Amino acid sequence: MSKATDLTDAVEPAVIDDARQLAVDAELVVVKAGTNSLTDDRSRLDDEKVNKLVEDVMDLRQAGKQVLLVSSGAVGAGKGLIGLTDETVEESQALSTVGQSQLMRRYTEGFERFDQTVAQILLTGHDLENPDRFTNFTNTVETLLEWDIVPIINENDAVATEELRIGDNDMLSSSVAIGIDADLLVTLTDVGGVYTGNPKRDPSAERIEAVGSNYTTVQQVVTESSRDAFGGIQTKVAGARSASEHGIPAIIAESTEDDVLAKITAKEAVGTLFVPINGDDDD
Repeated sequence: MSKATDLTDAVEPAVIDDARQLAVDAELVVVKAGTNSLTDDRSRLDDEKVNKLVEDVMDLRQAGKQVLLVSSGAVGAGKGLIGLTDETVEESQALSTVGQSQLMRRYTEGFERFDQTVAQILLTGHDLENPDRFTNFTNTVETLLEWDIVPIINENDAVATEELRIGDNDMLSSSVAIGIDADLLVTLTDVGGVYTGNPKRDPSAERIEAVGSNYTTVQQVVTESSRDAFGGIQTKVAGARSASEHGIPAIIAESTEDDVLAKITAKEAVGTLFVPINGDDDD
C-alpha cells in the first residue's frame, strides 16, 4: 500500500463520497487563484492562464452557481511590468497598485467574452475583524451576487501594515468562505493537491486524495516537505482545514487541469479534498 493510500484510508469512503456530493450541490463557491496560476516565469500576467481561469469560473456560473473569486497576482504582475526582482515592503505596496489595475483589466476583458460583469473588492485584516466593516463587506457581496456579478477579492496590499495584513490570500479566501457561509472553497495552485512530499523536488511524491480525521498526520507530512515557513502549500492546507472545521468542503487542485471546476461539479476526484469534520477528532 502506498503512503498516499495509507493516509487517505483514514477517511471513510462514504465520508469522501458525501463531501464530494456537497461540492456538487454547492450553490455559493469561493475560488482562490494563486499568483503562479496567473503569471508566467517573468512575473507577467499570462493571458492563457487568465483566460483559462475565467472559463473555469464560468463553468460554475453556467451551472447556476454563485462564485466569489479571490485572486492573488497583483504584486507579481506589478513586478513583471516594472521589472523588479527583489523589493522592499514599501515597493511591494506600490507594485500592488500597478499590478492590481492590470489584473482587473484582464479579468474584465476575459469575463466580458461571456457577458459576465465583475467587481473589485480590496480587503485588509481589519475589514474582517471589525464587525461593522465586515457587515458592510458581506452586504456588498450579497448585493453583487443578487445582481449576478462576480466579486473579485484581493488583499489591499497598498495600505495593509504588518498589524493589519491578512498575510496570505489562502487564509483570506478561507476567512471569506467562512464569513459568508459559502458551500465550497476551491484553492487553485500550480500543483495537483497535497502530496506525501514536495512534488517539485520528489518524483516519488503521491497525491493524497482526502483529508479529514487524518489531518494531524497530513500536516506533519506537509511541514516536513515544505521549506517555506510561510506561504506555499502550508497556508493552503491551513486555509482548507479552517473551512472544513466550519462545515465547508474544501479542495486544493491544479489550475492547469482541464475543466478543473467543471470536474468538481461532476463529482470527479480532483486534487485533495478536505471533508467537513463536524467535530470529529483528529488522529
